Amino acid sequence: MIPDPASNSVVEQPLSLARGNALNWQALMSLAEKQAVRFMHVCNCTNGQDSFHMSLWEGVPLREVISLTNPKENVRRVYYQSHHQENLAPFQSSLPLSQVLEEPPGQLPVILAYKMNGQPIPASHGGPVRMVVPGAYGSKSIKWVKRVILTNDHKSNDSDAEPNNDPENPMKTRARFINAPKEIPSGKPAVLTGMAQVGVSGLKKVQYCIDPHRQSWPAEDPYRTKANWRDASILPPPTDWGGGLPGGKLPPTLQTDSATGKPIEWPLRYTIVHWAVLLPGLRPGSYDVCCRTIDGNGIAQPLPRTLPRTGFNILHVVNLVVKS
Repeated sequence: MIPDPASNSVVEQPLSLARGNALNWQALMSLAEKQAVRFMHVCNCTNGQDSFHMSLWEGVPLREVISLTNPKENVRRVYYQSHHQENLAPFQSSLPLSQVLEEPPGQLPVILAYKMNGQPIPASHGGPVRMVVPGAYGSKSIKWVKRVILTNDHKSNDSDAEPNNDPENPMKTRARFINAPKEIPSGKPAVLTGMAQVGVSGLKKVQYCIDPHRQSWPAEDPYRTKANWRDASILPPPTDWGGGLPGGKLPPTLQTDSATGKPIEWPLRYTIVHWAVLLPGLRPGSYDVCCRTIDGNGIAQPLPRTLPRTGFNILHVVNLVVKS
């Protein structure tokens, strides 16, 4: 963790191999004895259609490591880079220093994570240490963190900005189907299930609609606001969280009540939840089945952010054939 040699940043105690005081595993574990935090967070690609997984992350707030360097002047942004093969450019990302040092009450800190679901982070998931940035897409939570640079440069340096992404775009709220049926018999109820990713605006509802199949929705209503939307049921917190956690139980986290161990709120922001609905018996025919979220501000997906890059959130529409 060093000052940017290309800027006029002043850091009193840089941590580096050259100085013989680089932050090693033992030093990080020493910090963890008093500073470790845990929280659940979804892992997703910047423009992926589906989230990869939700995991319990444990780590040390990045601000605690930065404080060891005693920054003095001209530091506005934190650059960080991954380990990389020789002659290849590192994958890198960045954050405003203010976002690292302080978060609103009830929000989660940026951490240097060293455990995933109670176990050391596998190399395939970015171990031994990766960044986890709450509310951000995966390009911010880079794997195999090797170097942190404190800079006076106000611009981001994110590798993921190159393909026309906005790396500062926070996570969106969206719904997706899970293994939606392609064909069902007429007149008999059918179960429809899915997941919802809870973004920065929270989640109030998941809804679905069923309409006769058509090649395209009318151009004057691209977001299907006039469809016959109905509420689905958001499933409660699981009794078994899986992920290899002992007994499927969550240890104390920043998102759970210390007395009961239950989530402080549900759905949890920056996680995924499951939803389900029992479809009534339908007449034979071909149908379009669609799902969407209503966020905590009462805004229906794909609004308020419909730009296609950085956060895939177009409405998920599947075709369902009902046979007699």
